[in-house]
Amino acid sequence: MTAAGAGGRPQLDLAQAGFETRAIHAGGGPDPATGAVNTPVYLSSTFEQDAVGVHRGYEYARTANPTRASLEANLAALEGAAAGFAFASGMAAEDAVLRLLAPGDHLILPNDAYGGTYRLATRVHAPAGLAVDTVDLVDVAALEAAWRPATRMVWVETPTNPLLRVVDIAAVAEIAHARAALVVVDNTFATPWLQLPIALGADVVVHSTTKYLGGHSDVVGGFVATNDDELAGRIAFLQNAAGAVPGPFDCFLVQRGLKTLAVRMQRHDENALVVVDALGSHPAVASVLHPSLPQHPGHAVACRQMRGFGGMVSFTLRGGEPAAVEVCARTRIFTLAESLGAVESLIEHPGRMTHASVAGSSNEVPADLVRLSVGLETASDLVEDLRQALDGL
Repeated sequence: MTAAGAGGRPQLDLAQAGFETRAIHAGGGPDPATGAVNTPVYLSSTFEQDAVGVHRGYEYARTANPTRASLEANLAALEGAAAGFAFASGMAAEDAVLRLLAPGDHLILPNDAYGGTYRLATRVHAPAGLAVDTVDLVDVAALEAAWRPATRMVWVETPTNPLLRVVDIAAVAEIAHARAALVVVDNTFATPWLQLPIALGADVVVHSTTKYLGGHSDVVGGFVATNDDELAGRIAFLQNAAGAVPGPFDCFLVQRGLKTLAVRMQRHDENALVVVDALGSHPAVASVLHPSLPQHPGHAVACRQMRGFGGMVSFTLRGGEPAAVEVCARTRIFTLAESLGAVESLIEHPGRMTHASVAGSSNEVPADLVRLSVGLETASDLVEDLRQALDGL
């Protein structure tokens, strides 16, 4: 894993390195000018050119920035991708991917897609000529039935937000590629620690780096990864032309989060299993949604394509929507807030919060549903917090 480096120091070869090693070292390395072990935060908006049109890889910070380039190489390596592109938000990343489609093209979305994705596709791109349908992608027969001659892209979330359904990425990719369509996978819930969509056949992976990758509720960002050179060229053009790029300090924060991603995801996963067990035994809970449960319809697929089951847990209440809203108001450790994937535990009512934009549509989520982002606190404290909130119904 080493080769000769500058100054006689051995240089790390990351090609065969493990996930944790790549998370810490890929895309970075000591700064050659100073020896700093962290990539510097390059705050310059422009860069000196050696001659007209001759530069050292950077000319203007919208087009490229050294801090951003380090993050892009780092996260692409974790996804097993040849190219990666950082954006100012997850929605900016999704917008760039949807711009790969042309008016008249047909897009298939999950029938429980994240509300922001549904809003972007149906209220921004559809009025410009994109045809959009929502389908239960767990059912491959339903996917095939929804196919049109103009279908050019299938958008996958797995696990889905917020119903935690599990989609067989390889099966969807086989169907789509046989029909010359692209497969995009939103890997935000799973992260590359739990799931590698490109290895399973996906053409493009998108992330909200705001969530698990950043991991500390202190940054907003997005990311696109691909192994396809032609797609990479088009995404790079859109990233520069539209200019929805993150600032260098935001890139630094996301890359700092990546260094601890593996250990954080392990703890998220462990805590979630404890929470799932506690919820399942409480009389106020009608159902628990988590891929770890043997009765979960996607359990077998999750075991096949994921390393673990993740830190997101959803459940329904026997008391309906009033009970769901009340539980969200009664927790003390679980913070009532949107977003997910950070060190602190969060609770929300999707129907009134993150998924309000799908109300009244075929993608509407159950009114009695509560979504948890299980954090890194002491598991017994999280269980006790939920128990006192549920006992108070």
